Amino acid sequence: MCVIALAYKTPALGPLVLVANRDETYARATAPLDRWPTGTETIGGRDDVSGGSWLLVDARGRFAAVTNIRDGRPVQAARSRGELVVRFVTGDASTLDFARTLAAEHDQYAPFNLLFGQVDDLFHFHSRTQRLTRLTPGVHTLSNATLDTPWFKSERLAGHLRTARRLPGERDAYDWLADPTPAAPEQLPNTGVGLALEKMLSPVFIRGRDYGTRASMLLTVSTRGDILFCERSYGLAGRPIGDRRFSLRPAPVPRRIP
Repeated sequence: MCVIALAYKTPALGPLVLVANRDETYARATAPLDRWPTGTETIGGRDDVSGGSWLLVDARGRFAAVTNIRDGRPVQAARSRGELVVRFVTGDASTLDFARTLAAEHDQYAPFNLLFGQVDDLFHFHSRTQRLTRLTPGVHTLSNATLDTPWFKSERLAGHLRTARRLPGERDAYDWLADPTPAAPEQLPNTGVGLALEKMLSPVFIRGRDYGTRASMLLTVSTRGDILFCERSYGLAGRPIGDRRFSLRPAPVPRRIP
C-alpha cells in the first residue's frame, strides 16, 4: 500500500471511509480482493509471492493495512511486511498485545507503517520510531513517511474526504484514486531516491514502466457495523483489469452465560 486516506468517526461520513492505492511492480504475482480461507469472514487481496496482504478486514471488525517507509536507508528483512496484516486480522491478539509484538519483532521486517485495530478503535505503529498512536476522529493520511505527513499525494486524496458531505460511491472513489497529477518540484519530499523517482512516485495514481498502481480500494463501515470493501485492479500501464465488491455483516457478539 502506498497511499491511504481515511475519514474516521466524522459527522459527515460516519464511522469509517477509507480510500487507498496499492503500488507495486507489475510483475509481482497478486490475487485480487477475495474471501480468505480462514475460520472467520475475512476479505482482502493477497500477495502470491509471500502469502501476505496489504489490507484485510473481517466480520469481527478486525482491520489492518501496511505501507512501507521510504527514507533512503538500506533495507534488509527476513520476513514480509504483509505477514503482519494477516497475523493481526486472522488472529486473536488484542490490539495492545499485538503492539507489544510489533515493538519486539519490528527489526525482522523492512521498515513499515501499520494501521490496525478494530474498525472503531484504530492505531498506527511506525517501525522506525516504534511509536504507537491511537487515531483521533477526523481525516487522516498515510503514505511512506508516517501518519499525517502532508505529502502532496496524501493531501490531494484527503481533500476529497474533507469536503465530502455524503458517502462516496465506487465511481467517486475510483475517480479520486485515478488522479495522475504529479507534485511540483517544491512539493516533493526528499526520501533519498533522487528527484526523478520522487516525481514519478508523487501522484495519487502511479503509472510507470515496470512499477505502478496495481489496485484502488474503497472501504466503508456503516453505523451498525456493516462493511463494504471494493477494489479495482490494474495491469501494465495502469490498464483496469477488473472490479470486485464484497460486504460483511458484523459477527454476533456471543451471549455471556452467568
